[in-house]
Amino acid sequence: MPLLFHNTLCLVRGGGDLATGVVHRLHHAGFPVIVLELDQPRVVRRMVSVAQAIYDGGISIDGLQAIRYDFFGAAVLARGGDIPVLIDPDGDSISTLQPSILIDARMCKQPLDTKIDSAQFVVGLGPGFVAGVHCHAIIETNRGHDLGRVIWKGAAQADTGKPESVMGFEGDRVLRAPGAGALCAQKEIGDLIRKGDVIATVDGQKIIAPFDGALRGLIHDGISVNANEKIGDLDPRCDPRYCFTISDKSLAVGGGVVEAVLSWMANSR
Repeated sequence: MPLLFHNTLCLVRGGGDLATGVVHRLHHAGFPVIVLELDQPRVVRRMVSVAQAIYDGGISIDGLQAIRYDFFGAAVLARGGDIPVLIDPDGDSISTLQPSILIDARMCKQPLDTKIDSAQFVVGLGPGFVAGVHCHAIIETNRGHDLGRVIWKGAAQADTGKPESVMGFEGDRVLRAPGAGALCAQKEIGDLIRKGDVIATVDGQKIIAPFDGALRGLIHDGISVNANEKIGDLDPRCDPRYCFTISDKSLAVGGGVVEAVLSWMANSR
């Protein structure tokens, strides 16, 4: 696919499922995109996250081809249509790559090291940013009437700390580590799980399925986790397709980013 905005490099910090919706929308709108990630990403919905390329060398998601890549040549690869995923948790490459657009999609829900002058146009996802202070625009990530809305002044809605309800299931959809230790997976993403099945263990302690569902997410096998850390996501809809395609929420947030970017480009001429 030709990149219509081949000179407008977009840099996305974070490669989780929401970030991947952003990458998908930007890529299909014709922008070259590079993603910066941790050396051991802790993403749960790994099969719809470009961060998985760090572990596997590459991943294909809904027409995206993400490839783990070294810094040198990443911009060339991005302009060729693939998505380079670099290990750069501190953003050291930003000053060298000099992206036109920077999107902080790490979803840490608190101010980090992203600055409003990190690029010509800086976008933050969700809570933790103030438009005009940390970035130029914010995209609302909370489900509801304002999901995907571009915020040019002020902040996004505060983190509720509650997962969305799916078929009446809320908190028990989220699988958490019963203690600290290394995760040992007993099931794979996409598996149909029965209530009572052992999904994984942490230091010998079992994580039991609370209901029937499809295993939509599970943190990478062998990762050391903390007690009560989110390590998985069980979907009561029991449709494995949802485990391998980008979600409506991620695409809505990605659409908000594209709107913000195109508005900035139109107004900066």
